Amino acid sequence: MTTFRDDLYAGRTVLVTGATSGIGAGIADAFAALGAVVTVTGATRGEVDAARGAPDFRLRDAVVLDVRDDAAVQRVVGDLPRLDVLVNCAGVIRRDDEHDPDVFADTIAVNLTGTMRCCARAHAKLAQSKGSVVNIASILSFFGGARVPGYAASKGGVVQLTRSLAIAWAVEGVRVNAIAPGWVRTPLTQALQDDAERSAALVARTPMRRWAEPADIAGAALFLASPAAAFITGVVLPVDGGYHVM
Repeated sequence: MTTFRDDLYAGRTVLVTGATSGIGAGIADAFAALGAVVTVTGATRGEVDAARGAPDFRLRDAVVLDVRDDAAVQRVVGDLPRLDVLVNCAGVIRRDDEHDPDVFADTIAVNLTGTMRCCARAHAKLAQSKGSVVNIASILSFFGGARVPGYAASKGGVVQLTRSLAIAWAVEGVRVNAIAPGWVRTPLTQALQDDAERSAALVARTPMRRWAEPADIAGAALFLASPAAAFITGVVLPVDGGYHVM
């Protein structure tokens, strides 16, 4: 991230949930590259061990966390000496199956309630540091998703949660913003990437005519958590190559 000063986040502690791969991993690595002490979480022991074993691993730690487990969230946050930035990336998508009310409810529990739980448990430390939250919403926060009603509903909820916490916590100096990624090359979208016809249609619908990379989302997160965004809160920033304006 040569756009930013190399020591921009020196001395800062960052927690990124759902960050053993994909968008979260890209964000975590970007913060670490600029001097932050970064802890990431993954949903399974296998994901965490794979992240720790990577040759370029330069984070404080990688830990298993189910964001539906309140006690576990409290332990992870409590283990941090301080907290300057919380990035909520933990999420699931279960195409077609989300029409089942039980699957729908579990998707909401992870993507929306899990985000709120992490924010609530991190609140005190963020208030102490006058830190910031960056939530990961989605372009499906604004559009319907025929195959993913739970995902779309949860990400729409993340937008309103972001705005509500921004209002509630501003007096304490805690900023709360969100990023709404477009179509990003990650394991979560691998099936769409592999479908030549569907991939071509998505690219054609995107004015910048390409898929996003995790680094595209990471740059936005670095900005929103930085002093350059000191008077920005309650914003939901689309990073989608213009998809939302077509």
